[in-house]
Amino acid sequence: MNNNTMKTPVAIPVSKLHPFEGHPYKVLDNEEMNTLIESIQTQGILSPLIVRPIENTTDEYEVVSGHRRLHAAVKAGLETVPAFIYALDRDAAAIAVVDSNLHREHILPSEKAFAYKMKLDAMNHQGVTCGQVGHKSRDDISETESGRTVQRYIRLTHLIPELLEWMDEGKMALSVGVELSFLSD
Repeated sequence: MNNNTMKTPVAIPVSKLHPFEGHPYKVLDNEEMNTLIESIQTQGILSPLIVRPIENTTDEYEVVSGHRRLHAAVKAGLETVPAFIYALDRDAAAIAVVDSNLHREHILPSEKAFAYKMKLDAMNHQGVTCGQVGHKSRDDISETESGRTVQRYIRLTHLIPELLEWMDEGKMALSVGVELSFLSD
């Protein structure tokens, strides 16, 4: 996605934008969302979305970064939103989805777990093998957390939904969730 040429955002109808298939982040109608809606109503969208063309379509796009902004824009009544269009393949887009959201202040353990798994799967699909000598490691998945911590979060993807909910609600520690993830249903 890094490109030295300056791009200009394009106004895209919200009806032509679709969530990134399988993205792990929850778009919640909560107080934070209400604040974002109010901001968009008064100032517009200050940071354009990042989208990629959907294969085999002429004017449909998948959101890589900006799911919350798109939701807020729809709630605010906007018919178009500014977006940068990048021709990314599915794996590059999956990595970008994860990387563009992991910096968020409030990220749930389940979101982080499925985000790390999605990025690891995309890296493996690209042929970037993790964990072998001379190749990338799980340490390369996150800039802020160790490979061991990333591995533990990925383990949470094996939990049943009720236990994942407990993780998100703070009723269970990461270490407990990891240990429970090894049990059968």
